[in-house]
Amino acid sequence: MSLKEDPVLQRQFRGHKNAVTSIDFSPDSKQLATSSLDTFIMLWNFKPQSRSLRFAGHQEGVTSIQFSPSGRLVVSASQDKTVRLWLPSIKGELFVLKAHTAAVRSVNFSSDSQRVVTASDDKSIKVWTVQRQHFLFSLTQHTNWVRCARFSPDGRLIASCSDDKTVKIWDVSNKLCINTFTDHEGFANFVDFNSTGTCVASANSDKTVKLWDIRTNKLLQYYQVHSGGVNCLSFHPSDNYLITASSDSTIKVLDLVEGRLLYTLHGHKGPVLAVTFSRGGEQFASGGKDTQVLVWKTNFDAFNSAEIYEKHLKRLYPGAPPHINDIYPRSPHLHTSELQSIEINPRLEVTDTQTSDPSVIDVGPSSSSNPEPKTRSWNDIPASQNERWRMDVQHYPTLSSPPLSPLRRREEEKNASLPTSMQDHGSIPPVLRDTLENIVEQLDILTQTVSILEKRLSLTEDKLKECLANQQKITFEVGQAE
Repeated sequence: MSLKEDPVLQRQFRGHKNAVTSIDFSPDSKQLATSSLDTFIMLWNFKPQSRSLRFAGHQEGVTSIQFSPSGRLVVSASQDKTVRLWLPSIKGELFVLKAHTAAVRSVNFSSDSQRVVTASDDKSIKVWTVQRQHFLFSLTQHTNWVRCARFSPDGRLIASCSDDKTVKIWDVSNKLCINTFTDHEGFANFVDFNSTGTCVASANSDKTVKLWDIRTNKLLQYYQVHSGGVNCLSFHPSDNYLITASSDSTIKVLDLVEGRLLYTLHGHKGPVLAVTFSRGGEQFASGGKDTQVLVWKTNFDAFNSAEIYEKHLKRLYPGAPPHINDIYPRSPHLHTSELQSIEINPRLEVTDTQTSDPSVIDVGPSSSSNPEPKTRSWNDIPASQNERWRMDVQHYPTLSSPPLSPLRRREEEKNASLPTSMQDHGSIPPVLRDTLENIVEQLDILTQTVSILEKRLSLTEDKLKECLANQQKITFEVGQAE
Protein backbone atom coordinates (compact mmCIF):
# COMPACT_ATOMS: atom_id res chain seq x y z
CA MET A 1 0.00 0.00 0.00
CA SER A 2 1.43 3.35 -1.03
CA LEU A 3 0.34 6.68 0.41
CA LYS A 4 0.61 10.13 -1.13
CA GLU A 5 3.55 11.06 1.11
CA ASP A 6 5.66 8.08 -0.05
CA PRO A 7 8.60 8.71 -2.40
CA VAL A 8 7.88 7.66 -5.99
CA LEU A 9 10.23 6.66 -8.81
CA GLN A 10 9.78 9.25 -11.56
CA ARG A 11 12.36 8.45 -14.19
CA GLN A 12 15.20 6.15 -15.11
CA PHE A 13 18.22 7.14 -17.21
CA ARG A 14 20.34 4.48 -18.93
CA GLY A 15 23.47 5.45 -20.83
CA HIS A 16 26.58 4.80 -18.77
CA LYS A 17 28.53 1.61 -19.40
CA ASN A 18 30.06 1.30 -15.94
CA ALA A 19 29.32 2.19 -12.33
CA VAL A 20 27.77 5.61 -11.66
CA THR A 21 29.97 7.25 -9.01
CA SER A 22 28.46 10.71 -8.43
CA ILE A 23 25.27 12.69 -9.14
CA ASP A 24 24.25 16.35 -8.88
CA PHE A 25 21.18 18.40 -9.85
CA SER A 26 21.55 21.76 -11.57
CA PRO A 27 20.37 24.65 -9.35
CA ASP A 28 17.20 25.03 -11.44
CA SER A 29 16.59 21.24 -11.35
CA LYS A 30 16.31 21.12 -15.16
CA GLN A 31 19.45 19.00 -15.61
CA LEU A 32 21.19 16.14 -13.85
CA ALA A 33 24.95 15.57 -14.06
CA THR A 34 26.42 12.10 -13.51
CA SER A 35 29.94 10.68 -13.53
CA SER A 36 31.01 7.11 -14.14
CA LEU A 37 33.93 4.70 -14.22
CA ASP A 38 33.34 4.49 -17.99
CA THR A 39 35.40 7.78 -18.15
CA PHE A 40 32.39 9.82 -19.31
CA ILE A 41 30.27 12.58 -17.83
CA MET A 42 26.58 12.76 -18.73
CA LEU A 43 24.21 15.72 -18.61
CA TRP A 44 20.60 14.52 -18.59
CA ASN A 45 17.78 16.93 -19.43
CA PHE A 46 14.38 16.55 -17.77
CA LYS A 47 12.52 18.28 -20.58
CA PRO A 48 10.61 15.67 -22.64
CA GLN A 49 12.23 14.60 -25.93
CA SER A 50 15.36 16.66 -25.20
CA ARG A 51 18.81 15.22 -25.89
CA SER A 52 21.42 14.45 -23.30
CA LEU A 53 25.13 15.32 -23.52
CA ARG A 54 28.02 12.92 -23.03
CA PHE A 55 31.37 14.60 -22.30
CA ALA A 56 34.64 12.83 -23.18
CA GLY A 57 38.00 13.99 -21.89
CA HIS A 58 39.02 12.08 -18.79
CA GLN A 59 41.39 9.17 -19.44
CA GLU A 60 40.29 7.07 -16.46
CA GLY A 61 37.16 6.62 -14.34
CA VAL A 62 35.41 9.80 -13.17
CA THR A 63 34.86 9.74 -9.39
CA SER A 64 33.04 13.00 -8.57
CA ILE A 65 30.96 15.69 -10.27
CA GLN A 66 29.15 18.87 -9.22
CA PHE A 67 27.33 21.88 -10.67
CA SER A 68 28.54 25.26 -9.47
CA PRO A 69 25.95 27.00 -7.25
CA SER A 70 25.52 29.53 -10.07
CA GLY A 71 24.71 26.69 -12.48
CA ARG A 72 27.11 28.03 -15.13
CA LEU A 73 29.85 25.41 -14.67
CA VAL A 74 30.34 21.72 -13.95
CA VAL A 75 33.47 20.36 -12.28
CA SER A 76 34.68 16.75 -12.31
CA ALA A 77 37.43 14.69 -10.65
CA SER A 78 39.03 11.52 -11.95
CA GLN A 79 41.39 8.63 -11.31
CA ASP A 80 43.57 10.19 -14.04
CA LYS A 81 44.77 12.70 -11.37
CA THR A 82 43.04 15.67 -13.03
CA VAL A 83 40.15 18.00 -12.30
CA ARG A 84 38.25 19.36 -15.30
CA LEU A 85 35.87 22.28 -15.65
CA TRP A 86 33.04 22.14 -18.20
CA LEU A 87 30.30 24.34 -19.60
CA PRO A 88 26.99 22.44 -19.25
CA SER A 89 26.32 22.86 -22.98
CA ILE A 90 27.56 21.67 -26.35
CA LYS A 91 30.73 23.77 -25.83
CA GLY A 92 32.01 21.23 -23.29
CA GLU A 93 35.43 21.36 -21.62
CA LEU A 94 36.97 24.65 -20.49
CA PHE A 95 40.25 23.67 -18.87
CA VAL A 96 42.15 20.88 -17.09
CA LEU A 97 43.88 21.07 -13.72
CA LYS A 98 46.68 18.58 -13.12
CA ALA A 99 45.64 18.59 -9.54
CA HIS A 100 47.27 15.71 -7.67
CA THR A 101 49.91 12.99 -7.86
CA ALA A 102 47.31 10.21 -7.40
CA ALA A 103 43.64 9.56 -8.13
CA VAL A 104 41.33 12.45 -7.21
CA ARG A 105 38.41 11.15 -5.13
CA SER A 106 36.16 14.21 -4.83
CA VAL A 107 35.69 17.82 -5.89
CA ASN A 108 33.37 20.45 -4.41
CA PHE A 109 32.49 24.09 -5.16
CA SER A 110 32.35 26.80 -2.51
CA SER A 111 28.94 28.50 -2.17
CA ASP A 112 30.13 31.56 -4.13
CA SER A 113 31.34 29.37 -7.05
CA GLN A 114 34.80 30.99 -6.79
CA ARG A 115 36.79 28.07 -5.33
CA VAL A 116 36.92 24.28 -5.50
CA VAL A 117 38.35 21.83 -2.99
CA THR A 118 39.78 18.49 -4.09
CA ALA A 119 40.64 15.31 -2.16
CA SER A 120 43.07 12.66 -3.36
CA ASP A 121 44.78 9.34 -2.76
CA ASP A 122 48.01 11.32 -2.37
CA LYS A 123 46.70 12.04 1.18
CA SER A 124 46.23 15.76 0.50
CA ILE A 125 43.38 18.25 0.19
CA LYS A 126 43.87 21.19 -2.17
CA VAL A 127 41.96 24.43 -2.74
CA TRP A 128 41.90 26.23 -6.11
CA THR A 129 40.45 29.41 -7.58
CA VAL A 130 38.00 28.86 -10.43
CA GLN A 131 38.42 32.08 -12.39
CA ARG A 132 42.21 31.90 -12.76
CA GLN A 133 42.59 28.14 -12.20
CA HIS A 134 45.19 29.01 -9.58
CA PHE A 135 46.34 26.74 -6.73
CA LEU A 136 45.80 28.37 -3.32
CA PHE A 137 46.90 25.94 -0.57
CA SER A 138 47.08 22.33 0.63
CA LEU A 139 45.87 20.61 3.82
CA THR A 140 48.11 17.67 4.61
CA GLN A 141 47.47 16.20 8.06
CA HIS A 142 45.67 13.06 6.88
CA THR A 143 47.89 9.96 6.92
CA ASN A 144 46.00 7.91 4.32
CA TRP A 145 43.84 8.33 1.22
CA VAL A 146 41.39 11.24 1.49
CA ARG A 147 38.01 10.12 0.16
CA CYS A 148 35.99 13.34 0.38
CA ALA A 149 36.33 17.06 1.18
CA ARG A 150 33.43 19.56 1.32
CA PHE A 151 33.10 23.29 1.98
CA SER A 152 30.73 24.49 4.70
CA PRO A 153 27.79 26.62 3.43
CA ASP A 154 29.57 29.85 4.43
CA GLY A 155 32.89 28.71 2.93
CA ARG A 156 34.84 29.22 6.16
CA LEU A 157 35.32 25.53 6.98
CA ILE A 158 36.18 22.31 5.16
CA ALA A 159 35.17 18.83 6.32
CA SER A 160 37.19 15.85 5.11
CA CYS A 161 37.32 12.10 5.67
CA SER A 162 40.10 9.61 5.11
CA ASP A 163 41.10 5.97 5.31
CA ASP A 164 43.05 6.95 8.42
CA LYS A 165 39.62 6.60 10.15
CA THR A 166 39.24 10.29 10.93
CA VAL A 167 36.88 13.07 9.97
CA LYS A 168 38.63 16.44 10.18
CA ILE A 169 37.29 20.00 10.30
CA TRP A 170 39.59 22.67 8.83
CA ASP A 171 39.60 26.47 9.19
CA VAL A 172 40.08 27.88 5.69
CA SER A 173 41.44 31.25 6.86
CA ASN A 174 44.41 29.88 8.81
CA LYS A 175 44.65 26.43 7.11
CA LEU A 176 44.55 24.62 10.45
CA CYS A 177 42.72 21.49 11.54
CA ILE A 178 40.44 22.67 14.36
CA ASN A 179 38.83 19.34 15.21
CA THR A 180 39.17 15.62 14.55
CA PHE A 181 36.51 12.95 15.01
CA THR A 182 38.05 9.47 15.24
CA ASP A 183 36.31 6.21 14.39
CA HIS A 184 37.93 2.97 15.55
CA GLU A 185 35.65 0.63 13.58
CA GLY A 186 35.85 1.87 9.99
CA PHE A 187 36.55 4.81 7.72
CA ALA A 188 34.14 7.33 6.21
CA ASN A 189 33.41 7.15 2.48
CA PHE A 190 31.63 10.50 2.34
CA VAL A 191 31.11 13.55 4.56
CA ASP A 192 28.97 16.68 4.25
CA PHE A 193 27.59 19.69 6.16
CA ASN A 194 23.92 20.39 6.81
CA SER A 195 22.46 23.60 5.36
CA THR A 196 23.32 25.70 8.45
CA GLY A 197 26.90 24.42 8.71
CA THR A 198 26.47 23.37 12.34
CA CYS A 199 26.40 19.63 11.75
CA VAL A 200 28.52 17.15 9.80
CA ALA A 201 27.31 13.70 8.71
CA SER A 202 29.53 10.81 7.66
CA ALA A 203 28.69 7.71 5.58
CA ASN A 204 30.87 4.92 6.92
CA SER A 205 32.35 1.65 5.70
CA ASP A 206 31.23 -0.10 8.92
CA LYS A 207 27.54 0.24 7.82
CA THR A 208 26.86 3.25 10.06
CA VAL A 209 25.83 6.89 9.61
CA LYS A 210 27.00 9.43 12.19
CA LEU A 211 26.01 13.05 12.79
CA TRP A 212 28.31 15.39 14.74
CA ASP A 213 27.64 18.85 16.18
CA ILE A 214 30.81 20.78 15.28
CA ARG A 215 30.01 23.53 17.82
CA THR A 216 30.05 21.19 20.81
CA ASN A 217 32.15 18.45 19.13
CA LYS A 218 29.64 15.83 20.23
CA LEU A 219 27.98 12.91 18.48
CA LEU A 220 24.32 13.79 17.87
CA GLN A 221 22.90 10.72 16.17
CA TYR A 222 24.18 7.29 15.24
CA TYR A 223 22.34 5.05 12.78
CA GLN A 224 23.07 1.42 11.97
CA VAL A 225 20.26 0.61 9.54
CA HIS A 226 22.18 -0.76 6.54
CA SER A 227 23.57 -4.27 6.07
CA GLY A 228 26.46 -3.03 3.91
CA GLY A 229 28.90 -0.13 3.83
CA VAL A 230 27.35 3.32 3.40
CA ASN A 231 28.81 5.07 0.35
CA CYS A 232 27.06 8.44 0.18
CA LEU A 233 24.48 10.66 1.87
CA SER A 234 22.59 13.90 1.31
CA PHE A 235 20.77 16.35 3.60
CA HIS A 236 17.34 17.61 2.62
CA PRO A 237 17.44 21.45 2.40
CA SER A 238 15.20 21.60 5.48
CA ASP A 239 17.75 19.48 7.44
CA ASN A 240 14.82 17.34 8.62
CA TYR A 241 15.73 14.34 6.47
CA LEU A 242 18.82 12.48 5.34
CA ILE A 243 19.06 9.98 2.48
CA THR A 244 21.80 7.35 2.40
CA ALA A 245 23.16 5.01 -0.31
CA SER A 246 24.65 1.65 0.57
CA SER A 247 26.40 -1.38 -0.86
CA ASP A 248 23.41 -3.44 0.36
CA SER A 249 21.63 -2.11 -2.81
CA THR A 250 19.17 0.07 -0.86
CA ILE A 251 18.53 3.75 -0.22
CA LYS A 252 17.35 4.74 3.25
CA VAL A 253 15.38 7.85 4.25
CA LEU A 254 16.09 8.98 7.83
CA ASP A 255 13.89 11.38 9.80
CA LEU A 256 16.41 13.47 11.76
CA VAL A 257 13.76 15.28 13.82
CA GLU A 258 12.32 12.07 15.27
CA GLY A 259 15.58 10.15 14.94
CA ARG A 260 13.96 7.34 12.94
CA LEU A 261 14.27 5.32 9.79
CA LEU A 262 11.32 6.20 7.53
CA TYR A 263 11.78 4.44 4.19
CA THR A 264 13.83 1.70 2.57
CA LEU A 265 13.92 2.14 -1.22
CA HIS A 266 14.76 -0.61 -3.68
CA GLY A 267 15.44 -0.34 -7.38
CA HIS A 268 19.18 -0.81 -7.91
CA LYS A 269 20.76 -4.18 -8.70
CA GLY A 270 23.91 -3.97 -6.63
CA PRO A 271 25.73 -1.33 -4.57
CA VAL A 272 24.24 2.18 -4.60
CA LEU A 273 27.19 4.57 -4.81
CA ALA A 274 25.66 8.04 -5.11
CA VAL A 275 22.58 9.88 -3.90
CA THR A 276 21.60 13.55 -3.73
CA PHE A 277 18.63 15.85 -3.16
CA SER A 278 17.76 18.58 -5.66
CA ARG A 279 18.36 22.15 -4.47
CA GLY A 280 14.70 22.56 -3.46
CA GLY A 281 14.39 19.06 -2.04
CA GLU A 282 11.38 18.11 -4.18
CA GLN A 283 13.41 15.38 -5.94
CA PHE A 284 16.37 13.13 -5.26
CA ALA A 285 18.46 10.92 -7.52
CA SER A 286 20.53 7.78 -7.06
CA GLY A 287 23.19 5.96 -9.06
CA GLY A 288 24.92 2.64 -8.65
CA LYS A 289 27.20 -0.08 -9.86
CA ASP A 290 24.37 -1.34 -12.10
CA THR A 291 24.93 1.78 -14.31
CA GLN A 292 21.39 3.00 -13.61
CA VAL A 293 20.39 6.55 -12.68
CA LEU A 294 17.05 6.72 -10.86
CA VAL A 295 15.16 9.97 -10.18
CA TRP A 296 12.61 9.99 -7.35
CA LYS A 297 9.91 12.43 -6.31
CA THR A 298 10.36 13.16 -2.60
CA ASN A 299 6.72 13.70 -1.47
CA PHE A 300 7.38 13.07 2.24
CA ASP A 301 8.91 16.56 2.74
CA ALA A 302 5.51 18.17 2.10
CA PHE A 303 3.99 16.60 5.25
CA ASN A 304 4.57 16.80 8.97
CA SER A 305 7.03 14.07 9.97
CA ALA A 306 5.01 13.08 13.03
CA GLU A 307 1.90 12.59 10.91
CA ILE A 308 3.84 10.47 8.42
CA TYR A 309 5.25 8.30 11.16
CA GLU A 310 1.82 7.81 12.72
CA LYS A 311 0.49 6.58 9.39
CA HIS A 312 3.52 4.34 8.99
CA LEU A 313 2.87 2.71 12.33
CA LYS A 314 -0.66 1.87 11.24
CA ARG A 315 0.74 0.22 8.13
CA LEU A 316 3.46 -1.66 10.01
CA TYR A 317 1.20 -2.72 12.89
CA PRO A 318 -2.43 -2.87 11.65
CA GLY A 319 -4.91 -2.47 14.45
CA ALA A 320 -2.32 -1.42 17.01
CA PRO A 321 -2.51 2.09 18.49
CA PRO A 322 0.24 4.51 17.38
CA HIS A 323 3.30 4.45 19.57
CA ILE A 324 5.95 7.16 19.26
CA ASN A 325 9.13 6.97 21.31
CA ASP A 326 10.50 10.28 22.47
CA ILE A 327 14.14 10.33 21.36
CA TYR A 328 15.96 13.57 22.04
CA PRO A 329 18.04 14.06 18.87
CA ARG A 330 20.89 15.91 20.58
CA SER A 331 21.89 12.91 22.68
CA PRO A 332 23.82 9.99 21.15
CA HIS A 333 21.43 7.18 20.35
CA LEU A 334 21.97 3.90 18.51
CA HIS A 335 19.46 3.14 15.78
CA THR A 336 19.73 -0.51 14.79
CA SER A 337 18.67 -2.33 11.64
CA GLU A 338 15.86 -3.93 13.65
CA LEU A 339 13.86 -0.71 13.29
CA GLN A 340 11.15 -1.26 10.72
CA SER A 341 10.56 1.03 7.77
CA ILE A 342 8.20 1.25 4.83
CA GLU A 343 9.61 -0.72 1.88
CA ILE A 344 9.27 0.97 -1.51
CA ASN A 345 10.03 -1.23 -4.52
CA PRO A 346 9.18 0.47 -7.81
CA ARG A 347 9.66 -2.78 -9.72
CA LEU A 348 6.58 -4.11 -7.96
CA GLU A 349 4.47 -0.95 -8.08
CA VAL A 350 5.39 0.61 -11.43
CA THR A 351 4.41 -1.15 -14.64
CA ASP A 352 7.35 -0.01 -16.77
CA THR A 353 10.58 1.30 -15.25
CA GLN A 354 12.68 0.32 -18.29
CA THR A 355 12.25 3.64 -20.10
CA SER A 356 14.11 4.07 -23.37
CA ASP A 357 17.47 5.80 -23.39
CA PRO A 358 17.32 9.48 -24.39
CA SER A 359 19.27 10.32 -27.53
CA VAL A 360 22.82 11.41 -26.73
CA ILE A 361 25.12 14.03 -28.24
CA ASP A 362 28.83 13.31 -27.78
CA VAL A 363 30.93 16.33 -26.74
CA GLY A 364 34.72 16.28 -26.75
CA PRO A 365 37.41 14.15 -28.42
CA SER A 366 36.09 11.42 -30.71
CA SER A 367 37.00 7.80 -30.12
CA SER A 368 39.24 7.87 -33.22
CA SER A 369 41.39 10.78 -32.04
CA ASN A 370 41.30 10.08 -28.32
CA PRO A 371 43.61 7.34 -27.00
CA GLU A 372 41.86 4.42 -25.40
CA PRO A 373 41.07 5.30 -21.75
CA LYS A 374 43.37 3.66 -19.27
CA THR A 375 41.90 1.46 -16.55
CA ARG A 376 43.47 0.30 -13.34
CA SER A 377 44.72 -3.28 -13.40
CA TRP A 378 46.03 -5.44 -10.59
CA ASN A 379 49.18 -5.88 -12.69
CA ASP A 380 49.75 -2.09 -12.76
CA ILE A 381 49.88 -1.93 -8.95
CA PRO A 382 53.03 -2.85 -7.00
CA ALA A 383 52.73 -6.14 -5.12
CA SER A 384 52.93 -4.31 -1.77
CA GLN A 385 49.74 -2.41 -2.63
CA ASN A 386 47.71 -5.32 -4.02
CA GLU A 387 46.09 -6.24 -0.70
CA ARG A 388 45.21 -2.61 -0.01
CA TRP A 389 43.43 -2.27 -3.35
CA ARG A 390 41.46 -5.45 -2.65
CA MET A 391 40.28 -3.92 0.63
CA ASP A 392 39.32 -0.73 -1.19
CA VAL A 393 37.21 -2.59 -3.75
CA GLN A 394 35.48 -4.53 -0.98
CA HIS A 395 34.52 -1.45 1.03
CA TYR A 396 34.03 1.09 -1.75
CA PRO A 397 33.71 -0.48 -5.16
CA THR A 398 33.79 2.76 -7.17
CA LEU A 399 37.53 3.05 -7.65
CA SER A 400 38.52 -0.14 -9.43
CA SER A 401 37.16 -2.29 -12.20
CA PRO A 402 38.78 -5.09 -14.21
CA PRO A 403 39.79 -4.12 -17.75
CA LEU A 404 37.53 -5.28 -20.55
CA SER A 405 38.35 -8.57 -22.26
CA PRO A 406 38.80 -8.47 -26.06
CA LEU A 407 35.45 -10.24 -26.47
CA ARG A 408 33.67 -7.72 -24.25
CA ARG A 409 35.39 -4.79 -25.97
CA ARG A 410 34.37 -6.01 -29.44
CA GLU A 411 30.82 -6.49 -28.19
CA GLU A 412 30.63 -2.92 -26.85
CA GLU A 413 32.21 -1.44 -30.00
CA LYS A 414 29.66 -3.30 -32.11
CA ASN A 415 26.86 -2.08 -29.85
CA ALA A 416 28.13 1.51 -29.99
CA SER A 417 28.07 1.44 -33.80
CA LEU A 418 24.35 0.69 -33.83
CA PRO A 419 21.69 3.43 -33.91
CA THR A 420 20.76 4.66 -30.43
CA SER A 421 17.28 3.21 -30.73
CA MET A 422 18.76 -0.30 -31.25
CA GLN A 423 21.28 -0.26 -28.40
CA ASP A 424 20.25 -2.50 -25.51
CA HIS A 425 16.71 -2.70 -26.89
CA GLY A 426 16.84 -5.66 -29.24
CA SER A 427 14.65 -8.70 -29.22
CA ILE A 428 16.42 -10.16 -26.17
CA PRO A 429 14.21 -9.92 -23.05
CA PRO A 430 15.63 -7.55 -20.37
CA VAL A 431 15.98 -10.33 -17.77
CA LEU A 432 17.93 -12.56 -20.16
CA ARG A 433 20.08 -9.63 -21.31
CA ASP A 434 20.99 -8.77 -17.69
CA THR A 435 21.86 -12.43 -17.02
CA LEU A 436 24.09 -12.63 -20.10
CA GLU A 437 25.83 -9.37 -19.20
CA ASN A 438 26.47 -10.69 -15.70
CA ILE A 439 27.95 -13.92 -17.13
CA VAL A 440 30.24 -11.93 -19.46
CA GLU A 441 31.38 -9.74 -16.55
CA GLN A 442 32.17 -12.84 -14.50
CA LEU A 443 34.13 -14.31 -17.43
CA ASP A 444 36.08 -11.04 -17.67
CA ILE A 445 37.02 -11.32 -14.01
CA LEU A 446 38.01 -15.00 -14.43
CA THR A 447 40.14 -14.08 -17.45
CA GLN A 448 41.98 -11.45 -15.44
CA THR A 449 42.44 -13.86 -12.51
CA VAL A 450 43.88 -16.58 -14.77
CA SER A 451 46.23 -14.03 -16.35
CA ILE A 452 47.51 -12.98 -12.93
CA LEU A 453 47.92 -16.61 -11.82
CA GLU A 454 49.90 -17.40 -14.99
CA LYS A 455 52.26 -14.52 -14.36
CA ARG A 456 52.74 -15.54 -10.73
CA LEU A 457 53.33 -19.15 -11.81
CA SER A 458 55.98 -17.97 -14.28
CA LEU A 459 57.67 -15.97 -11.53
CA THR A 460 57.58 -19.02 -9.24
CA GLU A 461 59.14 -21.21 -11.94
CA ASP A 462 61.90 -18.67 -12.52
CA LYS A 463 62.64 -18.54 -8.80
CA LEU A 464 62.67 -22.36 -8.62
CA LYS A 465 65.12 -22.59 -11.53
CA GLU A 466 67.32 -20.02 -9.83
CA CYS A 467 67.24 -22.00 -6.56
CA LEU A 468 68.13 -25.25 -8.36
CA ALA A 469 71.01 -23.57 -10.16
CA ASN A 470 72.33 -22.16 -6.88
CA GLN A 471 71.99 -25.58 -5.21
CA GLN A 472 73.99 -27.26 -8.00
CA LYS A 473 76.64 -24.57 -7.76
CA ILE A 474 76.93 -25.00 -3.99
CA THR A 475 77.12 -28.82 -4.35
CA PHE A 476 79.85 -28.48 -6.97
CA GLU A 477 81.87 -26.07 -4.80
CA VAL A 478 81.53 -28.35 -1.75
CA GLY A 479 82.73 -31.32 -3.84
CA GLN A 480 85.76 -29.43 -5.02
CA ALA A 481 86.56 -28.34 -1.46
CA GLU A 482 86.51 -31.94 -0.22
